[in-house]
Amino acid sequence: MTDTNPPPRPDQDPQAQRAWRLRQDRYEPARRQRDASLYALANGSLGVRGGFEEGRGDGDGCYLAAVYEHHPIHYHERFRGFALSTDTRVPVADGKRIEVWLGEQRLDPETAEVLAFERELDLHAGALRRRMRLRDAHGATVEILAERVVPLNVHPGACDLLAIRYRVTSIDYSGPIALVSAIESGRQAAAQGDDPRIGVSGSEGLLANGARADAVQARYGQRTRHGTGAVLCGQRHRLPSGEASLRYADAVADEAGAAQRYEAQLLPGASVVLEKFVAYASAADAGGLDARVDSALSAAVEAGYEALAALQSGAMAEFWRDAELSIDGDPDSELALRFNLFHLWQSAGRDGVSGTAAKGLTGEGYEGHCFWDTEAFVLPVMAYTAPEVARAMLQARHGMLEAARAHAREMNHAAGALYPWRTIGGGECSAHYPSGSAAYHINAAIAYAIGLYLDASDDVGFLFDGGAEMLFETARIWPQIGHYNPRRGGAFCIHEVTGPDEYTAMVDNNYYTNRLAQQHLRRAVAVWRRLHEERPQAAIALAARLGLDADEVANWERAAEAMYLPYDEALGVYAQDDGFLDKPRWPFPPRQGEHRPLLLDYHPLTLYRYQVCKQADVVMALVLAGADIDLARKRRSYDYYEAVTTHDSTLSASMFGILASEVGYADRALHYFDASLRVDLDDLHGNTDHGVHMAAMAGSWLALTQGFAGLRAIEGELHFAPTLPARWNGYGFGLRWRGRELHVGVERAQVVYRLIEGEPLEIVHAGQRLRLSVDAAQTLARAPADAAASAPFPRPTQALIFDLDGVLTDTAHTHYLAWKRLADEIGVPFDETVNLRLKGVDREASLAIILERADRPYDEAERRELAARKNGYYRAAIESMGPQDLYPGVTELLEAARARGLKLGLASASKNAPALLARLGIADRFDYVADAARIARAKPAPDIFLSVAQALGVPPERCIGIEDAAAGIVAIRAAGMPAVGIGAADALPGADAHLPEIAAFDLDAFVTP
Repeated sequence: MTDTNPPPRPDQDPQAQRAWRLRQDRYEPARRQRDASLYALANGSLGVRGGFEEGRGDGDGCYLAAVYEHHPIHYHERFRGFALSTDTRVPVADGKRIEVWLGEQRLDPETAEVLAFERELDLHAGALRRRMRLRDAHGATVEILAERVVPLNVHPGACDLLAIRYRVTSIDYSGPIALVSAIESGRQAAAQGDDPRIGVSGSEGLLANGARADAVQARYGQRTRHGTGAVLCGQRHRLPSGEASLRYADAVADEAGAAQRYEAQLLPGASVVLEKFVAYASAADAGGLDARVDSALSAAVEAGYEALAALQSGAMAEFWRDAELSIDGDPDSELALRFNLFHLWQSAGRDGVSGTAAKGLTGEGYEGHCFWDTEAFVLPVMAYTAPEVARAMLQARHGMLEAARAHAREMNHAAGALYPWRTIGGGECSAHYPSGSAAYHINAAIAYAIGLYLDASDDVGFLFDGGAEMLFETARIWPQIGHYNPRRGGAFCIHEVTGPDEYTAMVDNNYYTNRLAQQHLRRAVAVWRRLHEERPQAAIALAARLGLDADEVANWERAAEAMYLPYDEALGVYAQDDGFLDKPRWPFPPRQGEHRPLLLDYHPLTLYRYQVCKQADVVMALVLAGADIDLARKRRSYDYYEAVTTHDSTLSASMFGILASEVGYADRALHYFDASLRVDLDDLHGNTDHGVHMAAMAGSWLALTQGFAGLRAIEGELHFAPTLPARWNGYGFGLRWRGRELHVGVERAQVVYRLIEGEPLEIVHAGQRLRLSVDAAQTLARAPADAAASAPFPRPTQALIFDLDGVLTDTAHTHYLAWKRLADEIGVPFDETVNLRLKGVDREASLAIILERADRPYDEAERRELAARKNGYYRAAIESMGPQDLYPGVTELLEAARARGLKLGLASASKNAPALLARLGIADRFDYVADAARIARAKPAPDIFLSVAQALGVPPERCIGIEDAAAGIVAIRAAGMPAVGIGAADALPGADAHLPEIAAFDLDAFVTP
């Protein structure tokens, strides 16, 4: 049974430490950059990567959210409205440097022998600790114990602090030791290479702006070249008494930095300790920075490291009290989830000015830009766990509203505000308008975040602090990019936009955009009415200032009600846009080995021509705005888009996992949860070196709460529908909701809801209303998932639809021999390995795979001749086949199915299927055999299974598809049918059931009337 109370704190229970500390016990120089991202510390304003104090600093660095450069964007052809400049986050002076000198020898981890190594990120205390034993080239052995914190108590106009306690202990060394504590500059922004996931280019470093150092303090000034202004970094120290006390020796300052040198004599067993305090301040002008830094450093030195670390630990404890997480039975996932939430909390902008970048403050990936996923992924986590941070994040967006208005005018919109695709300071920084400026859905994401924050906090005051203004100004854009289309019965259609899926661009009626715009407009109308009801004078004043009237709001409501949401009746799925389903499937073979996104190897236009998704817009829309959509449509849409999505975006897995949970695909939900959980810990996308992925981290928390626990905010109420992954014994998490603290504990048989603090609260559990109060927990049976989805068999069934080869008989080797004969004749290499790719694939597609190895191209006439030749070889071979070649149990199964009144269909890609059925003596058992020649799209498209179901007159959900090929399983699922896989489970992912052979198919286990 899972304890629904928060687990013991790690400082109270040593056994709990593992679940709160990310640890390393081996030094791996090759992953230094990746570890610098993982072990970074931040406070929403200052970010300090996790490199060593005594290291050389390559790839390390410190960042201030408020410091960035402006650079012009150069075009060979520039049109009106193109972005004129970009912002680039640049590293500020690195204040954590501490060189260790043993006599005349500098101790360098890169060249010394590493005898022992331990590093841990203490998630509960918000501290980084490291122990490292090194032996230098002269045989001297010392041990370094370093600790650091970046305190969270930051306020506008104050300084950001870094506090370090640094101890060096001699193991066998006798002699002089010096610690050179430095502020180092000279770093440029990291070169981003040609990977568009990371950024465009590097930038020149900041300019030196004065340095000085003495016995008390060192400081180093910088300024941007064309950016935000001045930066000042200062440092001071405490020298605790110990076995070998340090003493000040010297100081230097120049254009490269400022440093103070401390010396002592060291004997074996003795230690020196240095407490270092670093303060950062920035402003448009350097005036006043000295006083701010002096004040911050004086207070820090007086307090000392231990006191600052205790304050940091207290701040973290307060956060974890509200946002507690636990997973019973999976400690690795529990730690990973806490790690992700820790990074979200520490990097989220909390001063109401700074945005929250895609890589947080952990690296220079994406040039430090903020995107729409800040509001769609990160802010919802904060709204539920730290609503004051969510409010600050929205205030930062409000600070960019004037820039958004200017951007709207650049895009020819007479009124309203259009937020940019990527930005730091508020202007559009993307030079690629098809995937940048065309992504109007950024407005809807901000509106979604405002609505969720309002639901979670009921903070009406925020609406007058900028929330309503943002909501209304962004809503004004939708009527300007759409119209009431008479060709679609007056439906409101939106044109030439790009959704979150960057593999499809510049489309009409993108489902995600239209659906989220509809939600946006409805929220804006509701807020307008609420303000006029509750605070009419303030609402009238706001409307007058914006030039907004009731007629314009009425048009928003009309557009929302008339919004066109593309739906394909034949497939039973939502269409990603007007043209998506008309395109062919991605024809290239799947990649093998390390994950590599298609965008690195294919021109965008190539991607735009196919049904291939970087992330599925429809799936995301069904998660963010799908409360009123029936489960069957969601399930069919999930099945369809899973088959065409590459998950090249780190945002994709969590959305698929959430929807998989909702539609009852428990195994897929857990698979996608794992994929979102460890994006950075396992560097799944190969770019964690440049910083962690904030939205993916947020997605893992959303996958737990919105996915497994079914958390939704619907019309201002909390709804839950908890499920439990098979490998877990239980899980729990904390929430804040409208001034209350709530804890949810999910166990194998029950769910426990506890109101920790606040007024009584009504929630909805699996459709049942509950009233929670502090004095009494509510314990309920855990609601089963949708029966037809989570446990699809036995189920009401009217038809069985079979594949032929590998299910009813084995012609695979016959096909192989025919293809092998043809390949040998034309001199193309062909073997069993290549043959595996042909499984479930039609003749033309199979030939295309074989000809990939040909030494010359073949035109269409030649291809037809080759396919016909192979078919002749195959038809000749099957002439000898008969009933004896059926798999055991086939005849009995078909007879039993017909006796129950089930209809039987065959969905074989082979054009020879009718002839083969006749040879096998079972042609008369089938009510319909698909005509493969009339199927436009081969498996994994669902066309062939849908055509059979239609011919049988049976709805897809009342059919069971039976296949032995992975492509066939995908096709069945995309058709909205449950799938039974014949063969090894690991070769047939996605099947709802697996059987070793068709003889194991028991009608009673699969079919009910």
